[in-house]
Amino acid sequence: MIGSLGEGVPALVLGRFVDVLAWNRAGHALLAGHLPYDAPEEPGGRPNIARMMFLDPATRALYPDLRAKCRDTVGDLRLIAGRWPEAPRIGALLAELALQSPEFAALWADHPVRTCATHTRAYRHPVVGPLTLTDELLTLPDDPGQRVVLYHAEPGSASAAALRRLAGSGGAGRVSARPRRT
Repeated sequence: MIGSLGEGVPALVLGRFVDVLAWNRAGHALLAGHLPYDAPEEPGGRPNIARMMFLDPATRALYPDLRAKCRDTVGDLRLIAGRWPEAPRIGALLAELALQSPEFAALWADHPVRTCATHTRAYRHPVVGPLTLTDELLTLPDDPGQRVVLYHAEPGSASAAALRRLAGSGGAGRVSARPRRT
C-alpha cells in the first residue's frame, strides 16, 4: 500500500507499540534519514517513534515545538498502555523512557492522553529546511494497533515544493518492509 502512494507523500506503518514496521523513501527521508533505510526489516532493532522522540537528538531537532510533539507522543503512549495494559513490551518501553529521559518521566507524571488523528506541525528538516505538514493517522481495520501515517503539505506551498525535493533526493515510493503483526 505505501509503495502505491504518489511521489513525495511520506508514509509509514506503525505497530501497536509505535515500532516502525515499514516506511517509503519519502517517510524515511522526512523522519529518519540518519537511520538505515532497511532498519524496519530488523524485528529486534526496528526504529520506535517514542524512543526516537525522547532519545534521538536528530529526531528531536526536527521539531521547533518539541514540547508539543513530546506531549502528543506521551498522550499516545497513555492510550496504547490503556489498550494493552498487560503487554510486557509497552511496560518495557515506558520503563526505558522513564529511566533515560527526565522529560518523558515528567510528562508521563502529568497524565496527558491524546486521541487526535490529525496534526499540523512545523518541521525543521536538515536537508530541505522549514516545512509545515499535516499528518493523518489511520488505524488498520484488520489489526487494531497497526496504523498508517501519511504526511502532506498544502498544495502549491513552499512545504509541498520542499517535500518534492526531499522525495527526489531519496527515491520515494518504495516500501522498506511489509507490515507485520506486532
